[in-house]
Amino acid sequence: MTTAQLRSLHRTLLRWYDQNRRDLPWRRNRDPYPVWVSEIMLQQTRVAAVLDHYARFLRRFPTVKSLAAARESSVLALWSGLGYYHRARRMHRAAKLIARERGGKFPQTAEDWSALPGIGRYTAAAIASISFGEAVAVVDGNVERVLQRLYRQAQGKETVWQQADTLLDRKRPGDFNQAMMELGATICTPRTPQCRLCPLNAFCRSRGAEPSRQQAVRKRKAISYALARRDSCVLLVQRSADASLMAGMWELPSLAPGLMNGDTPLLELRHSITDTDYRVAVFAVPPDQVHDLATNAQWLTPQQCQRLPLTGLARKVLRRLSLATNDRTVESICH
Repeated sequence: MTTAQLRSLHRTLLRWYDQNRRDLPWRRNRDPYPVWVSEIMLQQTRVAAVLDHYARFLRRFPTVKSLAAARESSVLALWSGLGYYHRARRMHRAAKLIARERGGKFPQTAEDWSALPGIGRYTAAAIASISFGEAVAVVDGNVERVLQRLYRQAQGKETVWQQADTLLDRKRPGDFNQAMMELGATICTPRTPQCRLCPLNAFCRSRGAEPSRQQAVRKRKAISYALARRDSCVLLVQRSADASLMAGMWELPSLAPGLMNGDTPLLELRHSITDTDYRVAVFAVPPDQVHDLATNAQWLTPQQCQRLPLTGLARKVLRRLSLATNDRTVESICH
């Protein structure tokens, strides 16, 4: 691509972005704290799922110092429903480093951001370019797809990063990076790219042509949980601190397969995590029969539950039951 073509691409893409970008709350200023929070939340998570969590999180922790001063359990409680809880734990650790060792001052370069817990190459580049104007390119799944179609060739990871750097607009690096990501998220989509609407149509060698990819086979599992209530309390169990998934999170006690054969569940629903689809059944269990259900189990009031980090599935189950039974105890636990 000649220098003139590159300048034309910059003008065309940035003009499109200025006119068509989504009005997302983390784009309304360049403050590094909300930008950082949004980038961590958006890792492997759809924008629609992030919006409500993002607003609640910033209301509770409006500054990096307030996040650093919080208990981990409080951070996880606000994160509940987003999944990939290691993201919240690492962000919490990074906030403590920024608040205590850097006096609340944020790094300004991608290299310095990369030294913090939970900050990889993409996240470091995104924050540094958006908040501080550093001329460093980003590559996420959306950008990689745009580049592969633009050049009509699949390249190794390092080559893709080099291509992104070559295309980068050095005058508006943050906006250019966001424009590339926005293009991949809204126009140059995986299955049905809208090539006629694409601002880079004239520069693109493939215009959406690409070999079909075989979808990975998803796993399917059936799991059962117990809902036990006593007075105004519900029984929840905490995962162990060294659990491989969602360590320290609270959920309903699980039931062994076949234990409730013949009983009608209170609720049946579907729940998906990464590559597994779960068929979930929840059964009512009398409080005098719960002693064998689980260790680390506690009877908890609604007020106590509100402060706990619930798993996304536990939150979903309790919400569904509150709608189905109009049970104010369950409803208050959920909210």
